[in-house]
Amino acid sequence: MSLVQTQNLTKIYGKGETAVTALNRINVQVAAAEFVAIMGPSGCGKSTLLYLIGGLDRPTDGRVIIDGQALEGLADQGLTELRRRKIGFVFQFFNLIPVLTAVENAALPLTLDGVPIKEARIRATEWLQRVGLGDRLRSRPDQLSGGQQQRVAIARALVAEPALVLADEPTGNLDTRASDEVAGLLRQVANTWGRAVVMVTHDPRIAAYADRIIFLKDGTMVDESRLTPATAETTAMWPGR
Repeated sequence: MSLVQTQNLTKIYGKGETAVTALNRINVQVAAAEFVAIMGPSGCGKSTLLYLIGGLDRPTDGRVIIDGQALEGLADQGLTELRRRKIGFVFQFFNLIPVLTAVENAALPLTLDGVPIKEARIRATEWLQRVGLGDRLRSRPDQLSGGQQQRVAIARALVAEPALVLADEPTGNLDTRASDEVAGLLRQVANTWGRAVVMVTHDPRIAAYADRIIFLKDGTMVDESRLTPATAETTAMWPGR
């Protein structure tokens, strides 16, 4: 059974003559421990799809099912609990709290969920060590590079042991070297730590780290490619679609 399923997922903004269809009957499945990239031109619905999968927005029509749970059957509190416990989020702008240290930022999802501070920080420390920041536990965001800040954000996304990580342009604010490091880390999240990863990106080189690429255009799914080492190399050199 797929970890993530969307069934005829549709999102329309506005009504009447001003209505805009952001997504039109999208059907996607993502397996556990699979790394899927979503690509397409600006305004094609990439981020809308990610937000609907993550329960950050509700569809106009269709369904999202996460680990067997249909999201439309959940009230706001139920959605909040599902996001905290089953889904980790990584965004382009790291969204770290400036006055908190790396370990305090990474522990935040657990403390908000009622986990005792000491236990939350122990678990956050373990994840920061896994993402290569064991020596920067007490550093604040302004003491870290952009790539290091994104690593803190990835540790924060994983600290609650979610089955699914959603990443919206996670390398969009990074230089080439840091982008490759973060993309490689997300590859490790799937391969080594067994989480499904769904990533929105405009960069074909970063998308080539995924197992599969879904292409959107004008709110519809127009193509899908499963990557092998050879196709990944071709995709990485591809200037656009």
